[in-house]
Amino acid sequence: MTSDHTATATTASGTDTAAAATGDGTDTGTTTARPGASTATGTGSGPDVGTGAGADLHLELSSRGARRTALAQALRDAVRSGRLVGGTRLPPYRALAADLGLARNAVADAYAELVAEGWFTARQGSGTRVAEGAATAAAPAAPAPAAPEGPRHDLLQGKPDPASFPRGAWSASARRALAEAPTEAFGPGDPQGRPELRRALAAYLSRARGVRTGPENIVVCSGFANGLRLLASLRPREWAVEEYGLPFHRGILEAAGVRPHPVPVDEDGARPDEVPARARTLLLTPAHQFPTGAALLPARRAAAVEWARTTGGLIVEDDYDGEFRYDRKAVGAVQGLDPEHVVYAGSLSKSLSPAIRLGWLVLPDHLVDRVLAAKGLRESWASALDQLALADFIACGAYDRHIRRMRHRYRGRRDQLVSVLASRAPELRVTGISAGLHAVLELPPGREAAALRAARAAGLALDGLSEYRHPAAAGAGREGLVVGYAAPPEAAFGRAVEALAEAMGHAGAAGG
Repeated sequence: MTSDHTATATTASGTDTAAAATGDGTDTGTTTARPGASTATGTGSGPDVGTGAGADLHLELSSRGARRTALAQALRDAVRSGRLVGGTRLPPYRALAADLGLARNAVADAYAELVAEGWFTARQGSGTRVAEGAATAAAPAAPAPAAPEGPRHDLLQGKPDPASFPRGAWSASARRALAEAPTEAFGPGDPQGRPELRRALAAYLSRARGVRTGPENIVVCSGFANGLRLLASLRPREWAVEEYGLPFHRGILEAAGVRPHPVPVDEDGARPDEVPARARTLLLTPAHQFPTGAALLPARRAAAVEWARTTGGLIVEDDYDGEFRYDRKAVGAVQGLDPEHVVYAGSLSKSLSPAIRLGWLVLPDHLVDRVLAAKGLRESWASALDQLALADFIACGAYDRHIRRMRHRYRGRRDQLVSVLASRAPELRVTGISAGLHAVLELPPGREAAALRAARAAGLALDGLSEYRHPAAAGAGREGLVVGYAAPPEAAFGRAVEALAEAMGHAGAAGG
């Protein structure tokens, strides 16, 4: 062994009866130790392989005192720390002695000592095991920490209903995808993404969102944030962004050396005529402006595209909530107006689940190779198996069915929110179009802070509108509460809405 302090042993399963206490026993299996190394490897056999026997056992042995004493203390420490849990089968003493370079009697005596103290148990046919409850019995009882008072109702934006994930349909797609996957899918992948998924996305986005693309212009990424990082690394350093948006996205741009300049937003969306002259990239959420809830007027959509054509600029279209329009049929993507001047970006984080880290960029021809080069090492690529599962999920129609089901559910929740507030707090106004996973409650100037305090005191987790405003935006900002209505469990949503209405009444949020 190279050190007297640390040893890692891999042991074989065996029969350790009262041998731990008597110094005599029968070892089965094999253990191989390499001279001069602190790691021993072996193979185990028997019923407990994979549940303790035949596994690496890392022990810290003190160089002071008798080796038996050091081993016994190391084993006690392993139990106290939770590394050896109750019921774990210990190595046969002969195998452990060989692995650690100790005399067999030293290991047998250490086992016997721990059996006598109640740390281990030893019986015929079962070997030596960690006693159930040994760590708890050895440690003084500590008072249980007080549970923190958390919010009772989650009304934070951007969270889909986690209980609605279509487990059965996704499992079926994953099984089919795994069974039908070509052999090459299990090797190094293509940074552009699996061709099966790119074909499925091209067909779906064309049909459902009016995107003009083929599979060759799609690059699969790990969500919208990953796509934004890739684009920020390529584009000129002056970007225009909507004055209201996710601070997280502005942080991504700034970390890449981009200067995000705010563009005014009103009830009709962003103002393309206010894009700074030095900007050559414009980040938009035209389908459902986040978080104000406006839809970009057709005239402004056309004006944004004309800006890109005239200046040689690029629009990055974040199709936030594009599939969840409730009051009318969703308007198609801006990308359909000019595919060579618009990057269309989408993901599954709102439509399906943020747990599936998949997104996509639909790129102009001139950007495809540059984005692929920027992706770099394959460690940052999305899972090929998830891509294959999603391709099947889209192709078999399960994604469309899920979107329709969630559109119906979220519309019902939004309608319930609006109805309760109209009856309980009629002075409040829900702004923005009927779409998406959140709504904004407009407040008079100076009322947002008090409304937030009242909501949080009532156990509601939500945000203020001002938290999403660009710090460099000109003039006075709007005030309000951003209320996410997708995440609460179905049985709890009604209580959450009632609690919100009551809190707003107590706060006198609307003034008057």
